[in-house]
Amino acid sequence: MEATGRKAEIMIAEARKAFWVMVGFLALIWSVQVVNWALGYGLSREFGLEAWNPASLPDILSSPFLHWSWDHIEANSGPLFIFGFLSAYRGVARFLSVTGLIIVVSGVGAWLTSQPGSVGAGASGVLFGYFGYVLVRGAFDRHLIDIVVGVVMGLCFAYQFAGLLPQEGIGWQAHLFGFAAGVLGGWVFRDRVRPKPAAPAQSPRSALLKELDDLGL
Repeated sequence: MEATGRKAEIMIAEARKAFWVMVGFLALIWSVQVVNWALGYGLSREFGLEAWNPASLPDILSSPFLHWSWDHIEANSGPLFIFGFLSAYRGVARFLSVTGLIIVVSGVGAWLTSQPGSVGAGASGVLFGYFGYVLVRGAFDRHLIDIVVGVVMGLCFAYQFAGLLPQEGIGWQAHLFGFAAGVLGGWVFRDRVRPKPAAPAQSPRSALLKELDDLGL
C-alpha cells in the first residue's frame, strides 16, 4: 500500500510538471508571435524552414516556434496543450526526448518533401507528433489507462487525421512526418522493465481498476 501511494505521489508530481511545461511552451510561442506580428511576420520568413535549402536546415529548430497569423497559432494552441500534457504526464524527461525526435523528424521530412523554396513554420508538426505518441504509448508501455486515453483522444480528435493528407495551403508534410515520429517515439522511449514472474490472469476490468488505484484515484 505504501509503494502504491508513493507511485501515485510521483505521478501527480510529474503531472504538475507536465502542466507547467506546456503552460511555459505556450507562453513562449505566444510571446514570439507578438514580436513576429509586430515585425510583419519577418521572423517566419527569416527563420522558417525553406525546403531544399541546405542553409535553412538549422531552422528545423526555430520553425516550430513561429506562425504565420493569429488564426494559425490559435488553431494549434488548444490541441498542442492537450496532446503535450498527455504526452508529458508520465515523465517530463522522456517527454523532452520525444519532443526532440518529433522536431527533427518532422523538420527533415518537411524539408525533403515540400515544394523547393517554400517556407514552412508552425507548431503543427509537433502537435501531430504528440497526437501520434498519445495514440500508441499505452500499447507500447502496456498501461491500460494510457490505452484508454489514446482511444478516447483518437475518437475525440478524429478530424485531425485529415491533416495528414496532401492538400493545398497547409504544411501536411510536417504533419505526416511529425505523426510518424510520435509513433516511433512511442516505441523508442517505451518502458523497458524486466519481466516479472507470471501472475494470475486479470480481467480487463480488474486491470483498469489496478491502474486507477496506482494513480490514487
